[in-house]
Amino acid sequence: MAGVARFVASSLAPAAQRFAPTAAGGVLRQILEVAIDGYQRFPGAERIADTKLERCGGDVTDAIEAVIDQHIRLAGVQGFATSIGGLVTLPVALPANLTGLAVVQCRMVAAIAHLRGYDLDDPRVRTAVITCLLGEEGVTDRLRKSSLVSSPLAIATAPVFDPELDRQISGEVVAELIGRISGKRMALTVTRRVPFLGGAVGAGVDGWSTYRVGQFADKSLVRRIRRPIEQ
Repeated sequence: MAGVARFVASSLAPAAQRFAPTAAGGVLRQILEVAIDGYQRFPGAERIADTKLERCGGDVTDAIEAVIDQHIRLAGVQGFATSIGGLVTLPVALPANLTGLAVVQCRMVAAIAHLRGYDLDDPRVRTAVITCLLGEEGVTDRLRKSSLVSSPLAIATAPVFDPELDRQISGEVVAELIGRISGKRMALTVTRRVPFLGGAVGAGVDGWSTYRVGQFADKSLVRRIRRPIEQ
């Protein structure tokens, strides 16, 4: 496990080092770029999705399940690495665990979107990908409180891109991720005296969070039906 953790940490570190202390939207834009385009040994969302689809014989449902399973494991490994202190602190605005988890979950959701026929170059789709990181409960709660006006599907298929909505959602997502990491850190304070227990807790929490985000993205980003252009 420690060897795998070091590999994941070294794969994510060069990507994380690209981040600068910018506003929430800027940080998430950079995270999305890494998640979608890849960076060094960290392949992008389309490549991951296409590989899984090929291995699953063209079955989109099986490919999505494979994508989610892979990212649950990856999230668990980075959660283990960052919870036992084995990952060197990175010169970034966000904590290493938050950054790593955001990259993993963004790539997973983007891969699901790609498999469902969405164009990852479309800024509306990218906003929808970020929105999915809130999870079902997060989106439902914000829709009820009117701090979020649309579902991920509605955002991805909106007539036009809304930059203000994108900035608003970016702020909500960063706040949500910080809240999750802060809650996990509080839980980890009681495990510091037990070797590797903190790593196990971190892996479990991040893996479960990624599972829930993956299931929500799978349910939300339904198959995109491309209609022919009217003459």
